[in-house]
Amino acid sequence: MNNLSAYLQNAGFACETLNPTQQVETLGVKPDAWPDLAAFLKTDAGLAFDFLSYMVGLDEGEDGLSVLYRLYSYQHGHTVVVKVRTDRETAAIPTVSHLWQSALLEEREVFDFFGIRFLNHPDMRRLYLRNDWNGHPLRKDYDADPALNPVPTKPEKLTDAQPVFYTDRTTGTTTEGENRLFEKEEYVVNFGPQHPATHGVLHFQVSLEGEIVRKVDPHCGYIHRGIEKMCESLTYPQTLALTDRLDYLSAHQNRHALCACIEEALGLEIPLRAQYIRAIMDELTRIQSHLLFYSTFCMDMGGLTPFFYGFRDREKILNLFEDTTGGRLIQNYNMIGGVAADLHPDFLRKTAEFIRYLPTVLPEYHKVFTGNVIVQQRTKGIGLLTKEEAASYGITGPSARASGLSCDLRKLHPYGVYDRLEFNEVLYQNGDCFDRYCVRMDEIHESLKLLDQLLTQIPDGDYALKTKPLIKLPEGDYFKLVEASRGLFGVFIESRGDKFPYRVKFRSTGLPLVGAVDHLASGHKIADLIVVGASLDYVVPDIDR
Repeated sequence: MNNLSAYLQNAGFACETLNPTQQVETLGVKPDAWPDLAAFLKTDAGLAFDFLSYMVGLDEGEDGLSVLYRLYSYQHGHTVVVKVRTDRETAAIPTVSHLWQSALLEEREVFDFFGIRFLNHPDMRRLYLRNDWNGHPLRKDYDADPALNPVPTKPEKLTDAQPVFYTDRTTGTTTEGENRLFEKEEYVVNFGPQHPATHGVLHFQVSLEGEIVRKVDPHCGYIHRGIEKMCESLTYPQTLALTDRLDYLSAHQNRHALCACIEEALGLEIPLRAQYIRAIMDELTRIQSHLLFYSTFCMDMGGLTPFFYGFRDREKILNLFEDTTGGRLIQNYNMIGGVAADLHPDFLRKTAEFIRYLPTVLPEYHKVFTGNVIVQQRTKGIGLLTKEEAASYGITGPSARASGLSCDLRKLHPYGVYDRLEFNEVLYQNGDCFDRYCVRMDEIHESLKLLDQLLTQIPDGDYALKTKPLIKLPEGDYFKLVEASRGLFGVFIESRGDKFPYRVKFRSTGLPLVGAVDHLASGHKIADLIVVGASLDYVVPDIDR
């Protein structure tokens, strides 16, 4: 909205505008004023910021530490960024996890890497690193000496003790307490980290009462590789390869987001043909990802035959990728300024043949699985998620649209050539496992419609701009979102005008999904936990980064 700071000042809030010339307003606020301001931003009818798009921790050197909160209102369509700054010694900011459920894990991530404690957060454990890890790696003064954090050679015992930091807002004093996640009499089982139904190296501690799930505590970080830290010592072109290793089933889309963020910062307008090629690759990526979802969803429920159906047809898309990019899973194709090479001479013909073929076999997918009475009994009414809960947990993509939340970025804020194309946003209303399955199956048809238009409209011309080998972004903060296969994938870059980014943050599509597993599975049977996880379709390297 226009002049948000004036609106807030009229409401009695003291905050400053930090970037009056930029399109998205950034407000600065002190930590003690943040809880009341956050509650107002969330609940005021004229604002209704119901979606916490991301939290980014920043090390500002002598100015201390800070956290950026990017808020979005689905009701009004406006965005604001709030910066809350704290000093290095205190390193404390009040929690907003009671307002936005996504902050429960986001704040733990910032605490893990920057050491900022979130006061009154119910569980201030590290999220990715071991609890005994020395230092906070994304601080600029972090000591990376491996001797400080030797690799453990003996099994480590998990603890369910949860450190909590409380603050008295009257006196300003902070005390440290401890909560316990599980009571001694609870029966707790370990689900993963090496389990086929966790879809990667993910670990859940599950409290059971008989067969009924009472609590699910996710443990992340088993394949954490420090990608955001690595970006700080890489040039901008060198950072591109890391995006393919996040959600490897959305490699094209992830890399598209990073390239688009850099291009927007540089003011580059890439050739129209390159924009069409990117959209084609993005939609093929979406289809192959949803086909893999179908395969694994069926297999997790005991359906082996449909597993082979999905993989059979996904191979056809991987063959198309390989012809043009040389890769099948990892796609070294999107480049700053366009794409690395033009399409293979047979690409358009083979893709046209594929989009005519796939609709002929999809009815068989549904015949063998979707209409099965056992499938429907195990998925309908299981893992219910309301539209409001989806927004609060930060869930986007098919899992949110299954709850009736209209959040398709290609419709809300079209990028690339999506404003030239006709397609429907797939929305369901029940928000259960069955609807999450149906959304993805219907989105395959919509992507096929998009591909038909893209193949018809693609123009001739250049596939890339010529760019300098050494790229320096102007000083400032930059952010870009794309609609990836599992939801909104975002890239935040802070530049200090150097050839290396000062800070890079990737908005994971999977972390909000894992954050909702406890809510979705509690009260259901342990077998239903498998179905809930399969319906969310998270990819663990994207979570761990």
